[in-house]
This record gives sequence, C-alpha cells and structure tokens, in this order.
Amino acid sequence: MTKPSKARIRQSFERAASTYDSAATIQRSICELMLASLPTAEEPGYVLDAGCGTGYALGLLQARFPQAALLALDLSPAMLQRVTSACYRLSGDLENLPLADASLDLYWSSLAVQWCELPRALAEARRVLRPGGQLAVASLGPATFHELRHAFAGVDHYRHTLSFHTTGEIAGLATAAGFAAVNVQKSTKTGHYADFKTLLKAVKAIGANQLGDGRRTSLMSRAAFSAAETACETLRTTHGLPLTYDVITLTART
Repeated sequence: MTKPSKARIRQSFERAASTYDSAATIQRSICELMLASLPTAEEPGYVLDAGCGTGYALGLLQARFPQAALLALDLSPAMLQRVTSACYRLSGDLENLPLADASLDLYWSSLAVQWCELPRALAEARRVLRPGGQLAVASLGPATFHELRHAFAGVDHYRHTLSFHTTGEIAGLATAAGFAAVNVQKSTKTGHYADFKTLLKAVKAIGANQLGDGRRTSLMSRAAFSAAETACETLRTTHGLPLTYDVITLTART
C-alpha cells in the first residue's frame, strides 16, 4: 500500500500539534476502548506508547499501571512537546524503533500504524517486546472516511483517503510477525459535522490529511469543491454530516 513519505507525515503532524487536542474526540474514545480490551495481566515494567501524539493515552496507561515506566514515542517533536505525563520522550519512527531488543513489556499504539508499512511496524514491535510481552494496537479499516470517497467519486480521479488493511490482513500480518494469541476486533466510530468545510477542517486538525501517490497536488477549483460538497450532503443525518472511523483493534502476545 502506498503511504505518504515520512517527511510529509511528520510535517502534517507538526502543523496539527496545536489543534489536535481540540479535534481528537474520537481518537480519545478509541484509546479508552483499547484500554478496556487489554487482557488482565501483571503490571508491566516498561510500556511504550508508539505514535503517542499529544499523550492522551499515556495518562490512561499511567492510571492503569502506576508502577510502570512509560515511554512516549512520536515522529513529530511538536507532538512530543505537548505530552504532560511523566515519561521518557523519544522522537522516532515505528518502523525503526530506537529501542533495544526485548526491552518492553507492553507495546501500545493507537491510530499510528496506518501511516506505516504494517509488516515492518509489527516486526519492530515483536523485536522490542520481551517473551510474554503484550501488543495492543488500534488501526483503521477500509470503511474509514468512506464519506470522502463518496463526495469526490464524481468529481475527480485522485485519491482522497489512505488505503487500509482489512481485519483478516491485520491478523495474518500479526501472526506472520511471530505473535501468538492474536485477537482482532472491529467497531465503528462516527463523527458528525455541521458542513463539508468543517468536516475537512477536522480531518486536517488531527493531521490526517496526508496521502501517498495519486493525491491531488494542485488547488481544488471552486466548482470541484461545490460538487463534492453537494455529494456529501446526500449523506447528511439528523446529527450532521457523518465521518466514519472503521476501527480495528489488535491484541496479541509474544
């Protein structure tokens, strides 16, 4: 699957650092869902939040595991600067973790691995986990942002969302990476927005507006925007214009 370059991803999240928290309601609810799905186990010694963003999950993990040493890792230094939890901060890439082999007890990552080549990210997670270590990951599935694909379907031929792995693909890749007790669950979270412009601004505010090859590289014309807006309006509900997150959670052990 074609992903944006690391430089483009970093730039997008650097820009979104100041707006992320105000727009990340669904992202926070997914962290809470992940925490509830963690199997009961003895308290881990070292916990990594891989792709921590501004650090919301770190507060949840700190409350759940008060004796654990927390590590916060993100590609964006600007995101890391907003982390307030007591933790070690690392600027780095999920596909090339700056950590020693078998150094972690829990690898946690919420809505970050969809920006990565998933086989590589899972291989790195497996490398840094100790025997008996636990994996907890939330990613996004193919129905994510299908409203945007609908809006632009009759407007242009460009890509307007990332490509996402299915639940079966994620389970298979986790097994291939050497994980056991692989458990994949699927759920849906939906945001609602007053209008099309507000919906697009919300996507940008969380840094999720970067795409790989096939994206539009020129400014959209007013006519094209209007056509997409009209198409999106056909999806309006009593709550507003919907935007779907097709959430896939993965738990496993080494």
